[in-house]
Amino acid sequence: MKLALQYEMQRPSLDDHLVLQETMEQCILADEVGFDYLWFVEHHFLTGFSASPCPDLIFAALSQRTKRIRLGLGVVILPYHHPNRVAERVAMLDHLSEGRVDFGTGRSAPYELTGMGIDPRDSREMWEESLAMIPKIWGSDKFSYEGKFWQVPERQILPKPYQNPHPPMWVAALQPATYDIAADKGIGVLAFGSSAPSSLEPYVKAYKERVKHANPVGAFINDNWASSTLGICLQDDAEAKRLGAESLKNFFGPDRPYVQGQKDIYAQLLERWGGVPDHLQANFSRYVALEGETEAKENILDYSGGAAIANKIWDELDAETLCERAVVIAGNPDSCIEALKKHEATGIDQMMIMMQTETIPHEKVMESIELFGKYVIPEFS
Repeated sequence: MKLALQYEMQRPSLDDHLVLQETMEQCILADEVGFDYLWFVEHHFLTGFSASPCPDLIFAALSQRTKRIRLGLGVVILPYHHPNRVAERVAMLDHLSEGRVDFGTGRSAPYELTGMGIDPRDSREMWEESLAMIPKIWGSDKFSYEGKFWQVPERQILPKPYQNPHPPMWVAALQPATYDIAADKGIGVLAFGSSAPSSLEPYVKAYKERVKHANPVGAFINDNWASSTLGICLQDDAEAKRLGAESLKNFFGPDRPYVQGQKDIYAQLLERWGGVPDHLQANFSRYVALEGETEAKENILDYSGGAAIANKIWDELDAETLCERAVVIAGNPDSCIEALKKHEATGIDQMMIMMQTETIPHEKVMESIELFGKYVIPEFS
């Protein structure tokens, strides 16, 4: 299983230059200690949450400061960019890095889409049209296209990628329907959002079987699955678990971008995180009874007031539970290895870990990267 660092580019204060400096230091160290991949998001208008609007520029700089680590665009929001420009910029980055680029794609959320003047209802079709065009641009001497959203008169579009025939292609996936789309198109899954390994395992197995029958949109099938979560590795096991859980809770806190506007999101997260732990099941079953239920139900989230209760349970989920379930990869090196092995057992090909967040200081992230290189990465080489 490959190990990766994932970046939103977060820090406690709004200081664009400092977050860039810290990010570069962390990524250069990640390359030195043996991480396999870096993945950077593309986000816009999310002040204080993400300072990564142009990952290709970050990677252009890192391509000259790193030697072996792969540079994952995670992801290029295809509706924002003309396919010609995407093909050119990804190919140029591939040359700068001498063939270390992975090309992740996605279509973003309504808040960002509308800020770019794009109707969210068009985003799926725009993504599909652009995704089909880009590998054809790379594989053609001269290219022309007449579509719903883009029209290209015959042109020679250069450069072509350094990798032959082109970089591996992926899609950001938060829902099972996207896993199926990825399999059918023969592209890898970037399963963003934190989940317990047990929650994702059936989807991983289904994808791996379905992708065998893909009609690839590119020149080859990329049948890799990458899962993601937050984490931190420190010598002090308890401190790392506390910081890891705090980081996760803050990332998915009320009104944060990945939960904003989603109905019953905390009930969904509880399901993805392995359900209600026994020590909270008892507490909240009594709460349900007090609200007027005659009997405490086996699954308390079936209660008609489940959304409110889900919020309370989510708020009380403890660090030990989250780490033991490997929802968070946090603790000392032994704890992190144990959690990663639970993910590896599901059949995934790569684990992306977000260490740099608003609640974890730069020096702790650097310590974590060092410890991964010394103790954790050798267990998965």
